[in-house]
Amino acid sequence: MNRTETISAATATGESWDVIVIGGGATGLGSAVDAATRGHRTLLVEGADFGAGTSSRSTKLIHGGVRYLKQGRLGMVRQSLLERERLLQNAPHLVHPVSFVLPTFRPGELWYYFAGLRIYDMLAGSTAFAGARRLTRDEVIRRIPTLKSDGLRGGVLYADGQFDDARMAISLYRTLLQHGGLAFNYAPVVRLGQGSEGLKRVIVRDLESDRELTFSGRVVINATGVFADEILRLDHQATAKPESDDLADPQAVQIAPSQGTHLVLDRSYLPSDSGLMMPQTDDGRVLFAIPWHGHVLLGTTDTAVPRICREPQPLDSEVNYLLEHAGRYLRRQPGKADVRSMFAGLRPLVSRGAKTRLTSQLSREHQILTSDSGLITVIGGKWTTYRCMAEQVIDLAERVGSLDQRACRTRNLRLHGWSQPGPGEAGQLPAAANPLAVYGDDAPAIQSLMDERPNLRQTLHPRLPDVAAQVVWAARFEMARTVADVLARRTRALFLDAAAAIEAAPTVANLLTTELGRDPVWRDQQIAAFRALAAGYLATDVSERL
Repeated sequence: MNRTETISAATATGESWDVIVIGGGATGLGSAVDAATRGHRTLLVEGADFGAGTSSRSTKLIHGGVRYLKQGRLGMVRQSLLERERLLQNAPHLVHPVSFVLPTFRPGELWYYFAGLRIYDMLAGSTAFAGARRLTRDEVIRRIPTLKSDGLRGGVLYADGQFDDARMAISLYRTLLQHGGLAFNYAPVVRLGQGSEGLKRVIVRDLESDRELTFSGRVVINATGVFADEILRLDHQATAKPESDDLADPQAVQIAPSQGTHLVLDRSYLPSDSGLMMPQTDDGRVLFAIPWHGHVLLGTTDTAVPRICREPQPLDSEVNYLLEHAGRYLRRQPGKADVRSMFAGLRPLVSRGAKTRLTSQLSREHQILTSDSGLITVIGGKWTTYRCMAEQVIDLAERVGSLDQRACRTRNLRLHGWSQPGPGEAGQLPAAANPLAVYGDDAPAIQSLMDERPNLRQTLHPRLPDVAAQVVWAARFEMARTVADVLARRTRALFLDAAAAIEAAPTVANLLTTELGRDPVWRDQQIAAFRALAAGYLATDVSERL
Protein backbone atom coordinates (compact mmCIF):
# COMPACT_ATOMS: atom_id res chain seq x y z
CA MET A 1 0.00 0.00 0.00
CA ASN A 2 1.57 3.30 -1.08
CA ARG A 3 1.25 6.59 0.76
CA THR A 4 -1.74 7.88 -1.22
CA GLU A 5 -3.61 4.62 -0.67
CA THR A 6 -2.73 4.66 3.01
CA ILE A 7 -4.09 8.16 3.55
CA SER A 8 -7.25 7.29 1.59
CA ALA A 9 -7.77 4.22 3.77
CA ALA A 10 -7.07 6.17 6.95
CA THR A 11 -9.56 8.92 6.08
CA ALA A 12 -12.23 6.76 4.43
CA THR A 13 -13.72 5.45 7.65
CA GLY A 14 -15.86 7.63 9.87
CA GLU A 15 -15.11 5.44 12.85
CA SER A 16 -12.55 6.25 15.50
CA TRP A 17 -9.26 4.51 16.00
CA ASP A 18 -8.50 2.62 19.16
CA VAL A 19 -4.91 3.85 19.31
CA ILE A 20 -3.25 6.78 17.55
CA VAL A 21 0.54 6.94 17.85
CA ILE A 22 2.43 10.16 17.17
CA GLY A 23 6.03 9.46 16.17
CA GLY A 24 7.61 6.94 13.82
CA GLY A 25 10.83 6.12 15.65
CA ALA A 26 11.67 3.00 17.63
CA THR A 27 9.22 3.67 20.46
CA GLY A 28 6.34 4.82 18.28
CA LEU A 29 6.63 2.01 15.76
CA GLY A 30 7.09 -0.53 18.53
CA SER A 31 3.99 0.74 20.35
CA ALA A 32 1.92 0.69 17.16
CA VAL A 33 3.00 -2.89 16.40
CA ASP A 34 2.14 -3.97 19.94
CA ALA A 35 -1.32 -2.38 19.75
CA ALA A 36 -2.09 -3.77 16.29
CA THR A 37 -1.02 -7.31 17.21
CA ARG A 38 -3.42 -7.19 20.16
CA GLY A 39 -6.23 -6.46 17.71
CA HIS A 40 -6.62 -2.74 18.38
CA ARG A 41 -7.35 -0.47 15.41
CA THR A 42 -4.07 1.44 15.18
CA LEU A 43 -2.87 4.48 13.25
CA LEU A 44 0.63 5.99 13.36
CA VAL A 45 1.53 9.45 12.03
CA GLU A 46 5.10 10.69 11.61
CA GLY A 47 6.07 14.32 11.00
CA ALA A 48 9.18 13.54 8.93
CA ASP A 49 10.27 10.06 7.83
CA PHE A 50 10.22 6.81 9.77
CA GLY A 51 13.34 6.68 11.94
CA ALA A 52 14.56 10.04 10.67
CA GLY A 53 15.60 11.25 14.12
CA THR A 54 17.51 9.55 16.89
CA SER A 55 16.32 6.10 15.86
CA SER A 56 18.58 6.02 12.77
CA ARG A 57 21.61 7.55 14.53
CA SER A 58 22.44 4.99 17.20
CA THR A 59 25.69 3.09 17.82
CA LYS A 60 24.02 0.10 16.09
CA LEU A 61 24.23 -2.07 19.21
CA ILE A 62 21.63 -4.34 20.78
CA HIS A 63 23.17 -4.68 24.21
CA GLY A 64 22.71 -4.76 27.95
CA GLY A 65 24.98 -1.80 28.59
CA VAL A 66 28.29 -2.93 30.03
CA ARG A 67 28.98 0.46 31.61
CA TYR A 68 25.76 0.25 33.64
CA LEU A 69 27.25 -2.66 35.59
CA LYS A 70 29.70 -0.26 37.22
CA GLN A 71 26.76 1.98 38.14
CA GLY A 72 24.99 -0.93 39.83
CA ARG A 73 21.95 -0.85 37.53
CA LEU A 74 21.68 -4.63 37.44
CA GLY A 75 17.91 -4.69 36.85
CA MET A 76 18.28 -2.42 33.83
CA VAL A 77 21.09 -4.58 32.43
CA ARG A 78 19.15 -7.80 33.03
CA GLN A 79 16.05 -6.50 31.22
CA SER A 80 18.14 -5.27 28.30
CA LEU A 81 19.89 -8.62 27.96
CA LEU A 82 16.57 -10.47 27.91
CA GLU A 83 15.37 -8.15 25.15
CA ARG A 84 18.66 -8.64 23.30
CA GLU A 85 17.90 -12.37 23.12
CA ARG A 86 14.34 -11.76 21.93
CA LEU A 87 15.49 -9.43 19.17
CA LEU A 88 17.99 -11.99 17.95
CA GLN A 89 15.16 -14.52 17.69
CA ASN A 90 12.54 -12.11 16.28
CA ALA A 91 14.71 -10.36 13.67
CA PRO A 92 17.73 -12.55 12.81
CA HIS A 93 17.98 -10.87 9.40
CA LEU A 94 18.83 -7.59 11.18
CA VAL A 95 20.31 -8.55 14.56
CA HIS A 96 23.57 -10.51 14.79
CA PRO A 97 26.03 -11.40 17.55
CA VAL A 98 29.32 -9.55 17.30
CA SER A 99 32.42 -10.15 19.39
CA PHE A 100 34.29 -7.37 21.16
CA VAL A 101 37.86 -7.22 22.35
CA LEU A 102 38.56 -5.25 25.51
CA PRO A 103 42.37 -4.81 25.68
CA THR A 104 44.16 -4.49 29.01
CA PHE A 105 47.40 -2.62 29.70
CA ARG A 106 47.68 -2.38 33.48
CA PRO A 107 48.22 -4.99 36.17
CA GLY A 108 44.96 -6.43 37.46
CA GLU A 109 42.82 -5.01 34.66
CA LEU A 110 42.30 -8.33 32.90
CA TRP A 111 40.77 -10.04 35.93
CA TYR A 112 38.75 -6.94 36.85
CA TYR A 113 37.11 -6.68 33.43
CA PHE A 114 36.75 -10.44 33.06
CA ALA A 115 34.87 -10.65 36.39
CA GLY A 116 32.52 -7.85 35.33
CA LEU A 117 31.79 -9.45 31.98
CA ARG A 118 31.15 -12.82 33.62
CA ILE A 119 28.48 -11.06 35.72
CA TYR A 120 27.14 -9.67 32.43
CA ASP A 121 26.89 -13.25 31.10
CA MET A 122 25.17 -14.49 34.26
CA LEU A 123 22.57 -11.71 34.05
CA ALA A 124 21.85 -12.78 30.47
CA GLY A 125 21.12 -16.37 31.54
CA SER A 126 20.78 -19.00 28.84
CA THR A 127 21.65 -17.21 25.62
CA ALA A 128 22.82 -17.67 22.04
CA PHE A 129 25.61 -15.15 22.70
CA ALA A 130 29.04 -16.54 23.52
CA GLY A 131 30.34 -16.08 27.05
CA ALA A 132 33.28 -13.90 27.98
CA ARG A 133 36.78 -15.38 27.98
CA ARG A 134 40.30 -14.17 28.61
CA LEU A 135 42.70 -13.51 25.74
CA THR A 136 46.48 -13.61 25.73
CA ARG A 137 48.45 -10.71 24.31
CA ASP A 138 49.03 -12.58 21.05
CA GLU A 139 45.35 -13.49 20.74
CA VAL A 140 44.37 -9.82 21.13
CA ILE A 141 46.80 -8.80 18.38
CA ARG A 142 45.53 -11.52 16.04
CA ARG A 143 41.95 -10.31 16.49
CA ILE A 144 42.77 -6.58 16.33
CA PRO A 145 45.96 -6.34 14.22
CA THR A 146 45.82 -2.51 14.11
CA LEU A 147 45.81 -2.16 17.92
CA LYS A 148 48.81 -0.51 19.59
CA SER A 149 50.77 -3.28 21.28
CA ASP A 150 53.10 -1.27 23.53
CA GLY A 151 52.32 -2.28 27.10
CA LEU A 152 49.54 -4.64 26.00
CA ARG A 153 49.07 -7.45 28.54
CA GLY A 154 46.05 -9.28 27.17
CA GLY A 155 42.34 -8.74 26.97
CA VAL A 156 38.82 -10.05 27.33
CA LEU A 157 36.57 -11.26 24.52
CA TYR A 158 32.81 -10.95 24.95
CA ALA A 159 29.74 -10.85 22.71
CA ASP A 160 26.87 -8.45 22.22
CA GLY A 161 24.35 -7.71 19.50
CA GLN A 162 24.64 -5.50 16.43
CA PHE A 163 21.94 -4.34 14.02
CA ASP A 164 20.90 -1.81 11.42
CA ASP A 165 18.66 0.69 13.20
CA ALA A 166 16.98 2.39 10.22
CA ARG A 167 16.26 -0.96 8.56
CA MET A 168 14.76 -2.16 11.85
CA ALA A 169 12.41 0.83 11.78
CA ILE A 170 11.26 -0.10 8.28
CA SER A 171 10.81 -3.73 9.35
CA LEU A 172 8.55 -2.54 12.19
CA TYR A 173 6.60 -0.34 9.76
CA ARG A 174 6.00 -3.31 7.45
CA THR A 175 5.10 -5.51 10.45
CA LEU A 176 2.48 -2.95 11.49
CA LEU A 177 0.87 -3.12 8.05
CA GLN A 178 0.88 -6.93 8.16
CA HIS A 179 -1.19 -6.82 11.35
CA GLY A 180 -3.81 -4.38 10.11
CA GLY A 181 -2.36 -1.07 11.29
CA LEU A 182 -1.77 1.99 9.12
CA ALA A 183 1.07 4.50 9.13
CA PHE A 184 2.24 7.36 6.97
CA ASN A 185 5.07 9.87 7.06
CA TYR A 186 5.47 13.59 6.40
CA ALA A 187 2.40 14.47 8.43
CA PRO A 188 3.33 16.56 11.49
CA VAL A 189 0.71 17.08 14.19
CA VAL A 190 -0.46 20.71 14.23
CA ARG A 191 -3.25 20.55 16.82
CA LEU A 192 -4.81 18.25 19.37
CA GLY A 193 -8.40 18.41 20.51
CA GLN A 194 -11.14 16.79 22.53
CA GLY A 195 -13.96 15.12 20.61
CA SER A 196 -17.29 13.76 21.69
CA GLU A 197 -17.73 10.69 23.89
CA GLY A 198 -14.25 11.05 25.33
CA LEU A 199 -12.47 10.69 21.99
CA LYS A 200 -9.22 12.51 21.32
CA ARG A 201 -8.67 14.40 18.06
CA VAL A 202 -5.34 14.55 16.26
CA ILE A 203 -5.01 17.06 13.43
CA VAL A 204 -2.03 16.62 11.09
CA ARG A 205 -0.85 18.54 8.05
CA ASP A 206 -0.05 16.38 5.04
CA LEU A 207 3.11 18.08 3.78
CA GLU A 208 2.66 16.74 0.26
CA SER A 209 -0.87 18.01 -0.33
CA ASP A 210 -0.81 20.81 2.27
CA ARG A 211 -4.16 19.52 3.59
CA GLU A 212 -5.16 19.15 7.20
CA LEU A 213 -6.43 15.71 8.17
CA THR A 214 -8.32 14.95 11.38
CA PHE A 215 -8.37 11.59 13.15
CA SER A 216 -10.18 10.56 16.32
CA GLY A 217 -8.95 7.96 18.75
CA ARG A 218 -9.77 6.51 22.12
CA VAL A 219 -6.20 6.97 23.27
CA VAL A 220 -3.27 8.97 21.87
CA ILE A 221 0.39 8.13 22.47
CA ASN A 222 3.11 10.76 22.24
CA ALA A 223 6.27 8.90 21.16
CA THR A 224 8.14 11.81 19.60
CA GLY A 225 11.39 11.50 21.56
CA VAL A 226 13.21 14.80 21.96
CA PHE A 227 10.15 16.60 20.56
CA ALA A 228 7.80 15.24 23.26
CA ASP A 229 7.39 18.66 24.90
CA GLU A 230 6.05 20.11 21.63
CA ILE A 231 3.18 17.62 21.62
CA LEU A 232 2.56 18.20 25.33
CA ARG A 233 2.24 21.93 24.65
CA LEU A 234 -0.33 21.23 21.93
CA ASP A 235 -2.19 19.03 24.39
CA HIS A 236 -2.15 21.78 27.01
CA GLN A 237 -3.40 24.36 24.50
CA ALA A 238 -6.27 22.04 23.57
CA THR A 239 -7.40 21.71 27.17
CA ALA A 240 -6.58 25.17 28.57
CA LYS A 241 -9.46 27.44 29.47
CA PRO A 242 -10.27 30.01 26.75
CA GLU A 243 -9.69 32.96 29.09
CA SER A 244 -6.25 31.71 30.07
CA ASP A 245 -3.18 33.40 28.60
CA ASP A 246 -0.86 30.72 29.93
CA LEU A 247 0.12 28.41 27.09
CA ALA A 248 3.05 26.88 28.95
CA ASP A 249 2.35 23.29 29.89
CA PRO A 250 3.02 22.64 33.59
CA GLN A 251 3.24 18.92 32.74
CA ALA A 252 6.05 19.36 30.21
CA VAL A 253 8.78 16.84 30.89
CA GLN A 254 11.71 19.27 30.44
CA ILE A 255 13.91 17.26 28.11
CA ALA A 256 17.66 17.75 28.36
CA PRO A 257 18.99 16.77 24.94
CA SER A 258 22.25 14.87 24.99
CA GLN A 259 24.11 14.58 21.70
CA GLY A 260 25.86 11.40 20.65
CA THR A 261 28.21 11.78 17.68
CA HIS A 262 29.65 8.95 15.58
CA LEU A 263 32.35 8.83 12.93
CA VAL A 264 32.66 6.31 10.10
CA LEU A 265 36.14 5.30 8.96
CA ASP A 266 37.56 3.02 6.31
CA ARG A 267 37.79 -0.66 7.24
CA SER A 268 41.59 -0.48 7.14
CA TYR A 269 41.49 1.04 10.63
CA LEU A 270 39.86 -2.13 12.00
CA PRO A 271 40.32 -5.02 9.51
CA SER A 272 38.53 -7.46 11.78
CA ASP A 273 35.14 -9.04 12.40
CA SER A 274 35.54 -8.15 16.10
CA GLY A 275 34.80 -4.76 17.56
CA LEU A 276 37.10 -2.87 19.90
CA MET A 277 35.99 -1.52 23.27
CA MET A 278 38.02 1.42 24.55
CA PRO A 279 37.37 1.47 28.32
CA GLN A 280 39.58 4.39 29.32
CA THR A 281 38.42 7.85 28.19
CA ASP A 282 38.84 11.37 29.55
CA ASP A 283 35.16 11.68 30.53
CA GLY A 284 34.71 8.13 31.82
CA ARG A 285 32.63 6.92 28.88
CA VAL A 286 33.17 3.68 27.01
CA LEU A 287 33.99 4.11 23.32
CA PHE A 288 33.55 1.51 20.58
CA ALA A 289 35.11 0.90 17.19
CA ILE A 290 32.78 -1.52 15.41
CA PRO A 291 32.83 -3.22 12.01
CA TRP A 292 29.63 -2.15 10.24
CA HIS A 293 28.67 -2.70 6.58
CA GLY A 294 32.30 -2.93 5.47
CA HIS A 295 33.33 0.20 7.38
CA VAL A 296 34.28 1.09 10.96
CA LEU A 297 31.84 2.92 13.22
CA LEU A 298 33.45 4.97 16.00
CA GLY A 299 31.42 6.37 18.89
CA THR A 300 29.93 7.82 20.87
CA THR A 301 29.93 11.11 22.77
CA ASP A 302 27.62 12.47 25.46
CA THR A 303 27.38 16.23 25.02
CA ALA A 304 24.73 18.55 26.44
CA VAL A 305 23.39 20.80 23.68
CA PRO A 306 21.35 23.98 24.16
CA ARG A 307 18.61 23.32 21.62
CA ILE A 308 16.71 20.55 19.89
CA CYS A 309 16.79 20.43 16.11
CA ARG A 310 15.86 18.00 13.33
CA GLU A 311 19.40 17.73 11.97
CA PRO A 312 21.88 17.94 14.85
CA GLN A 313 25.45 18.57 13.74
CA PRO A 314 28.57 16.98 15.25
CA LEU A 315 30.64 19.55 17.11
CA ASP A 316 34.32 20.03 16.29
CA SER A 317 35.11 19.17 19.90
CA GLU A 318 33.27 15.85 19.56
CA VAL A 319 34.99 14.95 16.30
CA ASN A 320 38.39 15.77 17.79
CA TYR A 321 37.56 13.80 20.95
CA LEU A 322 36.69 10.65 18.99
CA LEU A 323 39.68 10.89 16.67
CA GLU A 324 42.10 11.59 19.51
CA HIS A 325 40.85 8.66 21.60
CA ALA A 326 40.94 6.32 18.60
CA GLY A 327 44.58 7.30 18.12
CA ARG A 328 45.36 6.25 21.69
CA TYR A 329 44.38 2.67 20.86
CA LEU A 330 45.07 2.30 17.13
CA ARG A 331 48.52 2.26 15.56
CA ARG A 332 47.44 4.72 12.87
CA GLN A 333 45.99 8.03 14.06
CA PRO A 334 42.86 8.91 12.03
CA GLY A 335 42.29 12.51 11.01
CA LYS A 336 39.34 14.45 9.69
CA ALA A 337 40.30 13.65 6.10
CA ASP A 338 39.85 9.95 6.93
CA VAL A 339 36.23 10.35 8.07
CA ARG A 340 33.85 8.93 5.45
CA SER A 341 30.78 10.21 7.26
CA MET A 342 29.83 11.70 10.62
CA PHE A 343 26.45 11.95 12.25
CA ALA A 344 24.82 12.97 15.52
CA GLY A 345 21.67 11.94 17.33
CA LEU A 346 19.89 13.47 20.33
CA ARG A 347 19.02 11.40 23.39
CA PRO A 348 15.74 12.48 25.05
CA LEU A 349 16.89 12.62 28.67
CA VAL A 350 14.61 13.99 31.39
CA SER A 351 16.01 16.82 33.47
CA ARG A 352 12.95 17.65 35.62
CA GLY A 353 13.69 16.71 39.19
CA ALA A 354 17.29 15.72 38.44
CA LYS A 355 20.03 16.82 40.84
CA THR A 356 22.69 17.13 38.15
CA ARG A 357 23.20 19.19 35.02
CA LEU A 358 25.54 16.62 33.47
CA THR A 359 23.70 14.65 30.79
CA SER A 360 26.08 11.73 31.29
CA GLN A 361 24.61 11.32 34.79
CA LEU A 362 20.93 11.54 33.79
CA SER A 363 18.97 8.29 33.72
CA ARG A 364 18.76 6.35 30.44
CA GLU A 365 15.71 4.46 31.65
CA HIS A 366 12.43 5.30 29.97
CA GLN A 367 9.53 7.13 31.59
CA ILE A 368 5.83 6.90 30.78
CA LEU A 369 3.62 9.81 31.77
CA THR A 370 -0.11 10.46 31.48
CA SER A 371 -1.35 14.05 31.24
CA ASP A 372 -4.66 15.27 32.66
CA SER A 373 -6.23 14.94 29.20
CA GLY A 374 -5.25 11.27 28.94
CA LEU A 375 -2.37 11.81 26.51
CA ILE A 376 0.28 9.15 27.13
CA THR A 377 3.88 10.30 26.69
CA VAL A 378 6.83 7.91 26.60
CA ILE A 379 10.42 9.17 26.59
CA GLY A 380 13.92 7.79 27.02
CA GLY A 381 14.97 4.20 26.63
CA LYS A 382 16.97 2.70 23.79
CA TRP A 383 16.54 0.44 20.78
CA THR A 384 17.36 -2.68 22.78
CA THR A 385 14.36 -2.19 25.05
CA TYR A 386 11.90 -0.72 22.55
CA ARG A 387 9.69 -3.84 22.67
CA CYS A 388 9.23 -4.00 26.44
CA MET A 389 8.68 -0.22 26.52
CA ALA A 390 5.93 -0.65 23.94
CA GLU A 391 4.36 -3.45 25.95
CA GLN A 392 4.17 -1.19 29.01
CA VAL A 393 2.78 1.69 26.96
CA ILE A 394 -0.04 -0.37 25.44
CA ASP A 395 -0.87 -1.98 28.79
CA LEU A 396 -1.42 1.56 30.07
CA ALA A 397 -3.21 2.67 26.88
CA GLU A 398 -5.78 -0.10 27.32
CA ARG A 399 -6.64 1.25 30.76
CA VAL A 400 -6.59 4.94 29.82
CA GLY A 401 -8.63 4.41 26.65
CA SER A 402 -11.01 1.83 28.20
CA LEU A 403 -9.95 -0.69 25.57
CA ASP A 404 -10.33 -4.43 25.88
CA GLN A 405 -7.35 -5.67 27.87
CA ARG A 406 -5.50 -8.23 25.80
CA ALA A 407 -2.23 -10.09 26.24
CA CYS A 408 0.92 -8.76 24.58
CA ARG A 409 1.93 -10.80 21.53
CA THR A 410 5.28 -9.28 20.60
CA ARG A 411 7.64 -11.28 22.82
CA ASN A 412 7.93 -13.99 20.20
CA LEU A 413 6.67 -12.07 17.18
CA ARG A 414 8.70 -12.52 14.02
CA LEU A 415 9.26 -9.12 12.44
CA HIS A 416 8.76 -8.46 8.75
CA GLY A 417 11.55 -9.95 6.66
CA TRP A 418 12.34 -12.66 9.22
CA SER A 419 14.81 -15.16 7.88
CA GLN A 420 17.77 -17.00 9.29
CA PRO A 421 21.19 -15.77 8.09
CA GLY A 422 22.73 -17.78 5.30
CA PRO A 423 26.11 -19.56 5.27
CA GLY A 424 28.93 -17.27 6.31
CA GLU A 425 26.57 -14.61 7.69
CA ALA A 426 26.00 -16.02 11.19
CA GLY A 427 27.79 -14.09 13.90
CA GLN A 428 28.22 -10.84 12.01
CA LEU A 429 26.31 -8.28 10.02
CA PRO A 430 26.05 -9.26 6.36
CA ALA A 431 29.04 -8.21 4.30
CA ALA A 432 28.83 -5.01 2.31
CA ALA A 433 28.99 -7.16 -0.83
CA ASN A 434 25.45 -8.39 -0.15
CA PRO A 435 23.24 -5.33 0.35
CA LEU A 436 20.05 -7.42 0.07
CA ALA A 437 20.78 -9.48 3.20
CA VAL A 438 19.12 -6.90 5.48
CA TYR A 439 15.85 -7.35 3.57
CA GLY A 440 15.48 -10.92 4.80
CA ASP A 441 12.76 -12.79 2.95
CA ASP A 442 12.04 -9.71 0.79
CA ALA A 443 15.41 -10.20 -0.92
CA PRO A 444 14.11 -12.66 -3.58
CA ALA A 445 11.47 -10.15 -4.66
CA ILE A 446 14.12 -7.45 -5.10
CA GLN A 447 16.21 -9.95 -7.03
CA SER A 448 13.20 -10.56 -9.28
CA LEU A 449 13.05 -6.83 -10.00
CA MET A 450 16.61 -7.00 -11.24
CA ASP A 451 15.85 -10.07 -13.34
CA GLU A 452 12.94 -8.24 -14.99
CA ARG A 453 14.88 -5.00 -15.46
CA PRO A 454 18.63 -5.68 -15.71
CA ASN A 455 19.40 -1.95 -15.57
CA LEU A 456 18.31 -2.06 -11.91
CA ARG A 457 21.41 -4.13 -11.13
CA GLN A 458 23.49 -0.97 -11.51
CA THR A 459 25.21 0.12 -8.30
CA LEU A 460 24.42 3.63 -7.16
CA HIS A 461 28.11 4.47 -6.83
CA PRO A 462 31.40 2.55 -7.16
CA ARG A 463 32.06 2.96 -3.40
CA LEU A 464 28.55 1.90 -2.40
CA PRO A 465 27.12 -1.66 -2.47
CA ASP A 466 23.54 -0.51 -3.05
CA VAL A 467 21.80 -1.06 -6.38
CA ALA A 468 19.08 0.77 -8.29
CA ALA A 469 16.51 -1.93 -7.52
CA GLN A 470 16.62 -0.92 -3.86
CA VAL A 471 15.48 2.58 -4.79
CA VAL A 472 12.49 1.23 -6.72
CA TRP A 473 11.64 -1.15 -3.88
CA ALA A 474 11.87 1.67 -1.32
CA ALA A 475 9.47 3.84 -3.31
CA ARG A 476 6.96 1.06 -3.95
CA PHE A 477 6.89 -0.77 -0.63
CA GLU A 478 8.70 1.25 2.05
CA MET A 479 7.11 4.70 1.63
CA ALA A 480 10.33 6.44 0.62
CA ARG A 481 9.39 9.92 -0.58
CA THR A 482 12.69 11.74 -0.94
CA VAL A 483 16.29 11.18 -1.98
CA ALA A 484 17.27 11.46 1.69
CA ASP A 485 14.77 8.74 2.63
CA VAL A 486 16.55 6.39 0.24
CA LEU A 487 20.18 7.31 0.82
CA ALA A 488 19.98 7.85 4.59
CA ARG A 489 17.46 5.26 5.80
CA ARG A 490 16.27 2.72 3.18
CA THR A 491 19.94 2.26 2.36
CA ARG A 492 22.72 3.54 4.65
CA ALA A 493 24.75 5.29 1.96
CA LEU A 494 24.81 8.71 3.63
CA PHE A 495 25.97 7.20 6.92
CA LEU A 496 28.71 5.13 5.29
CA ASP A 497 30.20 7.50 2.71
CA ALA A 498 28.69 10.97 2.49
CA ALA A 499 30.72 12.06 -0.55
CA ALA A 500 29.68 8.96 -2.49
CA ALA A 501 26.06 9.53 -1.48
CA ILE A 502 26.21 13.08 -2.84
CA GLU A 503 27.44 11.73 -6.17
CA ALA A 504 24.69 9.06 -6.16
CA ALA A 505 21.90 11.57 -5.53
CA PRO A 506 21.10 12.35 -9.20
CA THR A 507 20.70 8.62 -10.00
CA VAL A 508 18.37 8.16 -7.04
CA ALA A 509 16.43 11.31 -7.91
CA ASN A 510 15.87 10.11 -11.48
CA LEU A 511 14.56 6.74 -10.29
CA LEU A 512 12.25 8.35 -7.72
CA THR A 513 10.96 10.86 -10.27
CA THR A 514 9.73 7.98 -12.39
CA GLU A 515 8.39 5.86 -9.52
CA LEU A 516 6.57 8.71 -7.75
CA GLY A 517 5.36 10.48 -10.90
CA ARG A 518 7.25 13.70 -10.21
CA ASP A 519 8.55 16.31 -12.64
CA PRO A 520 12.07 17.59 -13.45
CA VAL A 521 11.66 20.58 -11.12
CA TRP A 522 11.01 18.24 -8.18
CA ARG A 523 14.01 16.13 -9.21
CA ASP A 524 16.36 19.13 -9.24
CA GLN A 525 15.01 20.36 -5.90
CA GLN A 526 15.61 16.95 -4.36
CA ILE A 527 19.21 16.82 -5.58
CA ALA A 528 19.91 20.29 -4.20
CA ALA A 529 18.22 19.53 -0.86
CA PHE A 530 20.16 16.30 -0.43
CA ARG A 531 23.48 17.92 -1.24
CA ALA A 532 22.82 20.57 1.42
CA LEU A 533 21.86 17.89 3.95
CA ALA A 534 24.82 15.62 3.16
CA ALA A 535 27.34 18.44 3.52
CA GLY A 536 26.73 18.22 7.26
CA TYR A 537 27.93 14.59 7.24
CA LEU A 538 31.35 15.51 5.85
CA ALA A 539 34.14 16.17 8.33
CA THR A 540 36.06 18.12 5.68
CA ASP A 541 34.92 20.54 3.01
CA VAL A 542 32.94 18.77 0.29
CA SER A 543 35.36 19.97 -2.41
CA GLU A 544 38.15 18.05 -0.64
CA ARG A 545 36.17 14.81 -0.75
CA LEU A 546 34.64 14.79 -4.24
